[in-house]
Amino acid sequence: SPATFPSSPACSLLFLLLSTPRRALSHTPASLHINQTQHCKQLPGMVSSQAQLCRSNLELMQTIIQAAREVKKTCQKTFADMRWNCSSIDIPIDAPKYRPDLDRGTREAAFVYALSAATISHTIARACTTGDLRLCSCGPVPAEIPEPGYRWGGCGDNLHYGLIMGSKFSDAPMKMKRSSSHANKLMHLHNSEVGRQVLRESVVMKCKCHGVSGSCSIRTCWKGLQDLRDIAMDLKTKYLSATKVVHRPMGTRKQLVPKDIDIRPVRDNELVYLQSSPDFCSRNEKQGSVGTQGRQCNKTSSGSDSCDLMCCGRGYNAYTEKLVERCHCKYHWCCYVTCKMCERNVERYVCK
Repeated sequence: SPATFPSSPACSLLFLLLSTPRRALSHTPASLHINQTQHCKQLPGMVSSQAQLCRSNLELMQTIIQAAREVKKTCQKTFADMRWNCSSIDIPIDAPKYRPDLDRGTREAAFVYALSAATISHTIARACTTGDLRLCSCGPVPAEIPEPGYRWGGCGDNLHYGLIMGSKFSDAPMKMKRSSSHANKLMHLHNSEVGRQVLRESVVMKCKCHGVSGSCSIRTCWKGLQDLRDIAMDLKTKYLSATKVVHRPMGTRKQLVPKDIDIRPVRDNELVYLQSSPDFCSRNEKQGSVGTQGRQCNKTSSGSDSCDLMCCGRGYNAYTEKLVERCHCKYHWCCYVTCKMCERNVERYVCK
Protein backbone atom coordinates (compact mmCIF):
# COMPACT_ATOMS: atom_id res chain seq x y z
CA SER A 1 0.00 0.00 0.00
CA PRO A 2 1.25 3.57 -0.67
CA ALA A 3 3.07 5.35 2.12
CA THR A 4 1.31 8.08 4.05
CA PHE A 5 2.96 11.29 5.15
CA PRO A 6 1.80 12.65 8.52
CA SER A 7 2.47 16.28 9.20
CA SER A 8 5.88 17.43 10.36
CA PRO A 9 6.60 20.99 11.54
CA ALA A 10 10.00 20.93 9.87
CA CYS A 11 8.63 19.98 6.50
CA SER A 12 5.61 22.20 6.90
CA LEU A 13 8.16 24.97 7.29
CA LEU A 14 10.11 23.98 4.23
CA PHE A 15 6.90 23.72 2.29
CA LEU A 16 5.88 27.19 3.37
CA LEU A 17 9.27 28.80 2.96
CA LEU A 18 9.66 27.56 -0.57
CA SER A 19 6.21 28.86 -1.46
CA THR A 20 5.12 25.44 -2.64
CA PRO A 21 1.29 25.27 -2.76
CA ARG A 22 -0.03 24.44 0.71
CA ARG A 23 0.58 21.10 2.36
CA ALA A 24 3.10 19.72 -0.16
CA LEU A 25 5.92 18.67 2.14
CA SER A 26 3.83 19.16 5.28
CA HIS A 27 2.94 15.47 5.21
CA THR A 28 6.54 14.31 5.35
CA PRO A 29 7.81 13.00 8.72
CA ALA A 30 11.27 13.96 9.91
CA SER A 31 12.33 10.28 9.86
CA LEU A 32 11.27 9.68 6.25
CA HIS A 33 13.81 8.13 3.89
CA ILE A 34 12.65 8.84 0.36
CA ASN A 35 13.64 5.69 -1.47
CA GLN A 36 10.91 5.16 -4.05
CA THR A 37 9.82 7.27 -6.99
CA GLN A 38 6.27 6.64 -5.74
CA HIS A 39 6.99 8.93 -2.78
CA CYS A 40 7.31 11.91 -5.13
CA LYS A 41 3.70 11.34 -6.17
CA GLN A 42 2.67 11.42 -2.50
CA LEU A 43 3.71 15.09 -2.30
CA PRO A 44 0.85 16.56 -4.34
CA GLY A 45 1.61 20.22 -3.64
CA MET A 46 4.87 20.30 -5.58
CA VAL A 47 4.88 22.00 -8.95
CA SER A 48 5.85 19.93 -11.99
CA SER A 49 9.51 20.96 -12.06
CA GLN A 50 9.91 20.10 -8.35
CA ALA A 51 8.26 16.70 -8.85
CA GLN A 52 10.58 16.03 -11.78
CA LEU A 53 13.59 16.96 -9.65
CA CYS A 54 12.31 14.65 -6.92
CA ARG A 55 11.94 11.70 -9.32
CA SER A 56 15.37 12.21 -10.87
CA ASN A 57 17.22 12.74 -7.59
CA LEU A 58 15.65 11.06 -4.57
CA GLU A 59 18.77 11.62 -2.45
CA LEU A 60 18.40 15.35 -2.94
CA MET A 61 14.90 15.32 -1.45
CA GLN A 62 16.24 13.77 1.75
CA THR A 63 18.80 16.59 1.94
CA ILE A 64 16.06 19.18 1.42
CA ILE A 65 14.05 17.67 4.29
CA GLN A 66 17.17 17.92 6.45
CA ALA A 67 17.46 21.57 5.41
CA ALA A 68 13.90 22.17 6.63
CA ARG A 69 14.83 21.04 10.13
CA GLU A 70 17.88 23.32 10.03
CA VAL A 71 15.78 26.33 8.99
CA LYS A 72 13.38 25.81 11.88
CA LYS A 73 16.14 25.33 14.47
CA THR A 74 18.30 28.19 13.20
CA CYS A 75 15.43 30.65 12.86
CA GLN A 76 14.19 30.05 16.39
CA LYS A 77 17.69 30.34 17.89
CA THR A 78 18.43 33.54 15.96
CA PHE A 79 15.21 35.24 17.10
CA ALA A 80 15.06 33.86 20.65
CA ASP A 81 15.67 37.38 21.98
CA MET A 82 12.91 39.03 19.92
CA ARG A 83 9.14 39.35 20.32
CA TRP A 84 8.71 37.52 17.02
CA ASN A 85 10.62 34.28 17.52
CA CYS A 86 9.66 32.12 14.51
CA SER A 87 6.87 30.52 16.52
CA SER A 88 4.76 30.37 13.33
CA ILE A 89 6.89 27.45 12.25
CA ASP A 90 5.27 25.26 14.92
CA ILE A 91 1.82 25.38 13.37
CA PRO A 92 -0.85 22.92 14.56
CA ILE A 93 -1.11 19.73 12.50
CA ASP A 94 -4.74 20.44 11.61
CA ALA A 95 -4.27 24.14 10.84
CA PRO A 96 -6.07 25.06 7.61
CA LYS A 97 -3.40 27.61 6.71
CA TYR A 98 -0.24 29.23 7.97
CA ARG A 99 -0.21 32.26 10.23
CA PRO A 100 -0.40 35.63 8.47
CA ASP A 101 3.03 36.74 9.70
CA LEU A 102 4.54 34.37 7.12
CA ASP A 103 1.60 34.13 4.74
CA ARG A 104 1.73 37.84 3.87
CA GLY A 105 4.56 39.90 2.45
CA THR A 106 5.95 40.91 5.86
CA ARG A 107 9.45 41.61 7.10
CA GLU A 108 9.33 38.22 8.86
CA ALA A 109 8.44 36.44 5.64
CA ALA A 110 11.38 38.21 3.98
CA PHE A 111 13.78 36.79 6.55
CA VAL A 112 12.32 33.29 6.39
CA TYR A 113 12.51 33.09 2.59
CA ALA A 114 16.09 34.37 2.61
CA LEU A 115 17.15 31.95 5.35
CA SER A 116 15.39 29.08 3.62
CA ALA A 117 17.13 29.70 0.29
CA ALA A 118 20.52 30.01 1.98
CA THR A 119 19.98 26.92 4.12
CA ILE A 120 18.89 24.66 1.27
CA SER A 121 21.95 25.56 -0.83
CA HIS A 122 24.20 25.34 2.26
CA THR A 123 22.90 21.87 3.18
CA ILE A 124 23.28 20.58 -0.38
CA ALA A 125 26.82 22.01 -0.66
CA ARG A 126 27.82 20.30 2.61
CA ALA A 127 26.13 17.02 1.57
CA CYS A 128 28.38 16.95 -1.50
CA THR A 129 31.42 17.26 0.76
CA THR A 130 30.34 14.52 3.16
CA GLY A 131 29.44 12.10 0.36
CA ASP A 132 25.72 12.02 1.19
CA LEU A 133 24.91 13.00 -2.41
CA ARG A 134 26.40 10.73 -5.05
CA LEU A 135 25.79 13.10 -7.97
CA CYS A 136 28.29 15.65 -6.68
CA SER A 137 31.63 15.73 -4.89
CA CYS A 138 34.05 18.24 -3.36
CA GLY A 139 34.08 21.80 -4.60
CA PRO A 140 36.68 22.77 -7.24
CA VAL A 141 40.22 23.67 -6.24
CA PRO A 142 40.50 27.48 -6.07
CA ALA A 143 42.23 29.11 -9.03
CA GLU A 144 44.32 31.55 -7.00
CA ILE A 145 47.85 30.57 -6.04
CA PRO A 146 48.18 30.03 -2.26
CA GLU A 147 50.76 31.92 -0.20
CA PRO A 148 54.08 30.23 0.72
CA GLY A 149 53.51 27.59 3.39
CA TYR A 150 49.95 26.99 2.22
CA ARG A 151 48.61 24.44 -0.28
CA TRP A 152 45.19 23.62 -1.60
CA GLY A 153 43.82 20.26 -0.51
CA GLY A 154 41.09 18.74 1.61
CA CYS A 155 37.48 18.78 0.42
CA GLY A 156 35.85 22.15 -0.04
CA ASP A 157 32.07 22.70 0.13
CA ASN A 158 30.52 22.46 -3.33
CA LEU A 159 28.78 25.83 -3.27
CA HIS A 160 28.29 25.92 -7.05
CA TYR A 161 26.23 22.71 -7.05
CA GLY A 162 24.35 23.78 -3.90
CA LEU A 163 23.31 27.08 -5.47
CA ILE A 164 22.19 25.49 -8.73
CA MET A 165 20.11 22.71 -7.19
CA GLY A 166 18.86 24.81 -4.27
CA SER A 167 17.56 27.63 -6.45
CA LYS A 168 16.10 25.16 -8.96
CA PHE A 169 13.90 23.67 -6.23
CA SER A 170 13.11 26.71 -4.08
CA ASP A 171 12.39 29.22 -6.85
CA ALA A 172 10.24 26.90 -8.98
CA PRO A 173 6.85 27.73 -7.36
CA MET A 174 7.42 31.50 -7.60
CA LYS A 175 8.00 31.16 -11.34
CA MET A 176 4.61 29.53 -11.90
CA LYS A 177 2.05 31.94 -13.37
CA ARG A 178 -0.79 30.85 -11.10
CA SER A 179 1.04 31.10 -7.76
CA SER A 180 0.26 34.10 -5.48
CA SER A 181 0.31 37.75 -6.55
CA HIS A 182 2.98 39.12 -8.86
CA ALA A 183 4.19 41.49 -6.13
CA ASN A 184 4.59 38.64 -3.63
CA LYS A 185 6.45 36.52 -6.18
CA LEU A 186 8.88 39.35 -6.93
CA MET A 187 9.42 39.89 -3.22
CA HIS A 188 10.06 36.21 -2.47
CA LEU A 189 12.38 35.75 -5.46
CA HIS A 190 14.34 38.86 -4.46
CA ASN A 191 14.71 37.83 -0.80
CA SER A 192 15.65 34.26 -1.74
CA GLU A 193 18.44 35.66 -3.90
CA VAL A 194 19.59 37.89 -1.02
CA GLY A 195 19.86 34.74 1.12
CA ARG A 196 21.99 33.03 -1.52
CA GLN A 197 24.14 36.17 -1.88
CA VAL A 198 24.89 36.13 1.87
CA LEU A 199 25.77 32.45 1.47
CA ARG A 200 28.23 33.27 -1.34
CA GLU A 201 29.86 35.89 0.86
CA SER A 202 30.24 33.38 3.71
CA VAL A 203 32.94 31.36 1.93
CA VAL A 204 36.14 31.37 4.00
CA MET A 205 39.49 29.63 3.82
CA LYS A 206 39.83 26.76 6.28
CA CYS A 207 43.19 25.12 6.97
CA LYS A 208 44.74 22.17 8.72
CA CYS A 209 48.29 22.25 10.09
CA HIS A 210 51.06 19.79 9.25
CA GLY A 211 54.61 19.70 10.57
CA VAL A 212 56.95 18.20 13.13
CA SER A 213 55.70 18.55 16.72
CA GLY A 214 52.84 20.76 15.68
CA SER A 215 55.11 23.34 14.07
CA CYS A 216 52.52 24.01 11.36
CA SER A 217 55.20 24.44 8.70
CA ILE A 218 52.65 23.54 6.02
CA ARG A 219 48.94 24.27 5.96
CA THR A 220 46.50 22.34 3.79
CA CYS A 221 43.60 24.61 2.98
CA TRP A 222 40.21 24.55 1.25
CA LYS A 223 37.26 26.87 0.74
CA GLY A 224 34.36 26.20 3.09
CA LEU A 225 31.10 27.81 4.17
CA GLN A 226 30.56 29.46 7.54
CA ASP A 227 28.09 27.87 9.93
CA LEU A 228 24.41 28.57 9.36
CA ARG A 229 24.15 30.50 12.63
CA ASP A 230 26.62 33.09 11.26
CA ILE A 231 24.70 33.36 7.99
CA ALA A 232 21.44 33.72 9.94
CA MET A 233 22.91 36.55 12.02
CA ASP A 234 23.92 38.40 8.85
CA LEU A 235 20.37 37.98 7.55
CA LYS A 236 18.97 39.16 10.89
CA THR A 237 20.92 42.41 10.47
CA LYS A 238 19.33 42.79 7.04
CA TYR A 239 15.91 41.98 8.56
CA LEU A 240 16.30 44.83 11.06
CA SER A 241 17.11 47.29 8.25
CA ALA A 242 14.73 45.83 5.62
CA THR A 243 13.12 48.20 3.12
CA LYS A 244 9.37 48.51 2.64
CA VAL A 245 8.49 48.44 -1.04
CA VAL A 246 5.52 49.00 -3.32
CA HIS A 247 4.66 47.41 -6.66
CA ARG A 248 4.39 50.14 -9.28
CA PRO A 249 5.08 50.70 -12.98
CA MET A 250 8.71 51.35 -13.87
CA GLY A 251 9.10 51.76 -17.61
CA THR A 252 7.21 49.02 -19.44
CA ARG A 253 6.52 46.76 -16.43
CA LYS A 254 5.74 46.82 -12.74
CA GLN A 255 8.62 46.49 -10.31
CA LEU A 256 9.29 46.69 -6.58
CA VAL A 257 10.54 50.13 -5.52
CA PRO A 258 11.21 51.55 -2.04
CA LYS A 259 8.00 53.06 -0.67
CA ASP A 260 9.45 56.17 0.95
CA ILE A 261 12.52 56.66 -1.25
CA ASP A 262 11.34 55.65 -4.70
CA ILE A 263 14.04 57.70 -6.39
CA ARG A 264 16.26 54.60 -6.34
CA PRO A 265 15.72 50.98 -7.29
CA VAL A 266 15.76 48.16 -4.75
CA ARG A 267 19.32 47.17 -3.87
CA ASP A 268 20.42 43.60 -4.55
CA ASN A 269 21.69 43.10 -1.00
CA GLU A 270 18.68 44.36 1.02
CA LEU A 271 15.66 42.43 2.24
CA VAL A 272 12.34 43.90 1.15
CA TYR A 273 8.75 43.57 2.39
CA LEU A 274 5.30 44.73 1.26
CA GLN A 275 3.22 44.70 4.46
CA SER A 276 4.03 46.21 7.85
CA SER A 277 4.15 43.82 10.80
CA PRO A 278 2.27 44.04 14.10
CA ASP A 279 4.25 44.69 17.27
CA PHE A 280 3.76 41.01 18.28
CA CYS A 281 2.93 42.09 21.86
CA SER A 282 -0.55 40.57 22.07
CA ARG A 283 -2.12 37.47 20.62
CA ASN A 284 -3.84 38.26 17.32
CA GLU A 285 -4.62 35.37 15.01
CA LYS A 286 -5.59 37.63 12.11
CA GLN A 287 -2.18 39.26 12.15
CA GLY A 288 -0.27 36.10 12.94
CA SER A 289 0.89 37.25 16.38
CA VAL A 290 1.09 34.75 19.27
CA GLY A 291 2.00 37.50 21.76
CA THR A 292 4.72 37.46 24.40
CA GLN A 293 2.74 36.34 27.45
CA GLY A 294 4.72 33.61 29.24
CA ARG A 295 7.96 34.40 27.38
CA GLN A 296 11.18 34.56 29.39
CA CYS A 297 12.84 37.96 29.61
CA ASN A 298 16.15 39.33 30.86
CA LYS A 299 15.74 41.72 33.78
CA THR A 300 19.24 43.18 33.45
CA SER A 301 19.28 43.58 29.66
CA SER A 302 18.65 46.80 27.78
CA GLY A 303 18.17 45.03 24.45
CA SER A 304 15.21 43.41 22.72
CA ASP A 305 15.14 40.58 25.31
CA SER A 306 14.75 43.01 28.23
CA CYS A 307 11.65 42.57 30.38
CA ASP A 308 10.50 46.07 29.47
CA LEU A 309 10.61 45.50 25.70
CA MET A 310 9.75 41.80 25.61
CA CYS A 311 6.76 42.22 27.91
CA CYS A 312 5.58 45.42 26.16
CA GLY A 313 5.27 47.27 29.47
CA ARG A 314 2.84 44.71 31.00
CA GLY A 315 5.28 43.70 33.70
CA TYR A 316 6.66 40.28 34.57
CA ASN A 317 6.55 37.52 37.16
CA ALA A 318 9.63 36.12 38.89
CA TYR A 319 10.21 32.53 39.89
CA THR A 320 13.15 30.49 41.16
CA GLU A 321 14.51 27.51 39.27
CA LYS A 322 16.82 24.93 40.84
CA LEU A 323 19.70 23.90 38.57
CA VAL A 324 21.85 20.82 39.09
CA GLU A 325 25.21 21.01 37.34
CA ARG A 326 28.73 19.61 37.46
CA CYS A 327 31.22 21.45 39.69
CA HIS A 328 34.60 21.07 41.46
CA CYS A 329 35.93 19.05 38.54
CA LYS A 330 39.36 17.49 38.94
CA TYR A 331 41.69 16.02 36.30
CA HIS A 332 43.33 12.69 37.20
CA TRP A 333 46.50 11.35 35.54
CA CYS A 334 45.91 9.66 33.24
CA CYS A 335 43.34 10.41 31.83
CA TYR A 336 39.93 11.11 33.29
CA VAL A 337 37.98 13.85 35.05
CA THR A 338 35.78 13.55 38.11
CA CYS A 339 33.20 16.13 39.13
CA LYS A 340 30.73 16.72 41.94
CA MET A 341 27.12 17.70 41.34
CA CYS A 342 26.11 21.04 42.77
CA GLU A 343 22.75 22.73 43.14
CA ARG A 344 22.11 26.43 42.72
CA ASN A 345 19.00 28.57 42.51
CA VAL A 346 18.49 30.85 39.51
CA GLU A 347 15.88 33.58 39.34
CA ARG A 348 13.88 33.65 36.10
CA TYR A 349 11.41 36.20 34.78
CA VAL A 350 8.40 35.66 32.49
CA CYS A 351 6.12 38.22 30.89
CA LYS A 352 2.63 38.76 32.31
